[in-house]
Amino acid sequence: MSGLEALVPGMRDICGAGNVITDPLELRTYECDGLTSHRCVPALVVLPGSASEVAAVVTACARAGVPFVARGSGTGLSGGALPHQDGVLVVMSRMRRILEIDPVSRRAVVEPGVTNLSVSKAAAPFGLFYAPDPSSQVVCSVGGNVAENSGGAHCLKHGFTVHHVMGLEIVTPSGELTWLGDGTGVTTDYDLLGAFTGSEGTLGIVTRIVVKLMPLPEVVHTLLAAYATTSEGGRAVSDIIAAGIVPAAIEMMDALSIEAAEAAVHCNYPARAGAVLIVELDGPAAEVEAELATVRLLCEAAGATEIRAADDPAERAVIWAGRKSAFAAVGRISPAFIVQDGVVPRTSLGAVLAKIAALSAEAGVRVANVFHAGDGNLHPLVLYDDASPAETIAAEELSGAILDACLEHGGSITGEHGVGVDKSRYMPKMFNADDLDTMQLVRCAFDPASLCNPGKIFPTPRLCGEVPGHRRAGHPGLGHPAVAAGQAEIFLYGYRTGRGSRRPAGACRRLPVAVGGFCGRRRGGRGAFFRRLPGQHF
Repeated sequence: MSGLEALVPGMRDICGAGNVITDPLELRTYECDGLTSHRCVPALVVLPGSASEVAAVVTACARAGVPFVARGSGTGLSGGALPHQDGVLVVMSRMRRILEIDPVSRRAVVEPGVTNLSVSKAAAPFGLFYAPDPSSQVVCSVGGNVAENSGGAHCLKHGFTVHHVMGLEIVTPSGELTWLGDGTGVTTDYDLLGAFTGSEGTLGIVTRIVVKLMPLPEVVHTLLAAYATTSEGGRAVSDIIAAGIVPAAIEMMDALSIEAAEAAVHCNYPARAGAVLIVELDGPAAEVEAELATVRLLCEAAGATEIRAADDPAERAVIWAGRKSAFAAVGRISPAFIVQDGVVPRTSLGAVLAKIAALSAEAGVRVANVFHAGDGNLHPLVLYDDASPAETIAAEELSGAILDACLEHGGSITGEHGVGVDKSRYMPKMFNADDLDTMQLVRCAFDPASLCNPGKIFPTPRLCGEVPGHRRAGHPGLGHPAVAAGQAEIFLYGYRTGRGSRRPAGACRRLPVAVGGFCGRRRGGRGAFFRRLPGQHF
């Protein structure tokens, strides 16, 4: 009996027989997330119903040396929740309770399977809402939002998930249940809460989340402006920001994405528009009215062919319908598409959009552009026929070329969808070897056995405590520049390998965070404890 097969009876005891999936056909339900181009059938799926069950599941995996991956609603778009073929997929969808709404402290405590939109619905009777709002907010989970540091249309003014998470209860990769943050969002030491948010499930599993709630704005105005080209819409965006106005949201769609939205939800955007710009303003009535007048003038000056405004919730919902449905709507005009997630400075929007158009024409592959124009977060949708191998290859090459264009203009390969498995090969284009190695040292501090969502983010993951060959200098502890410079020590398998004496055999090492101890020899870990020496800085 394999180690994984031996786990099954214990998993049934922990989660209940009905919440442990071993049937091959049922396992295929979980073979991918929202990015269907990457698929892998898990060996075992478990659906825990409480934090203690998650801790017990992870503890069992850690003791058996079996990799595990957490999954929320499965709406991710980078392959971040792609299962491990020889591992356990821990599905958090049963943990979907809103545990507390505290209107006095303006906080909510939720389980990771709670959907994003349901938090705002629960807070609305108290005059509050939860600001991060991915387009998939009806179905995406808050736990998944934490993993990817999700944003959404309104992150321009209100910030990303990391700005609204006040505390996290997590299960560490060894199975320990603990807290990061005290629920206030204030820290006086290492910002472990910030490090964990956006770590794409590689540092542990979230089991409870304390989020910040915000007062519902006094008024909300939504304005839609139609343009002949995206460059004209881009000018309006720059002019609005230059005027000192920070809207709640500034979104843009090009002609192809408008065509898809019309086919899907009949949003009735202006006919024959080359682009539409959606600007939403919220806040005190007097302030919003003044800003609205200025925004209208700036949109007109940039060449708007038509402008619509709405302050009624139902009318605003009609304007937003096309944008919110854009990703799914593209399926109406293409059998397959790749969703990209590059970021560029706002001043480079026009140049990068022109580059995307040129690349699209050269490759003979259509691209629909939908993006958070206010913060330069592009979501090009590369359309192709997956029945054609040649077209599939062309689409993948074009997708990579779009990310290259973002980097060439000082941008990033991801704004909110994460790296996952889909973009890991692009990480060396954005970071050098030392940068990547330092990032992996953080992962090793949390997960010395490399069992927690392995194979994600990094193009060439290494065993904790080992260093890339090109930096090996005759001693395993001298690979990292900080160690070679005498600024740090590395502990391998519980032993000191840098300066000074070695630890005794079997000695436990404690993470440089308040999440408990790890004993590598007892638990089979291969981890490294990277420690800064006194008086040194790096």
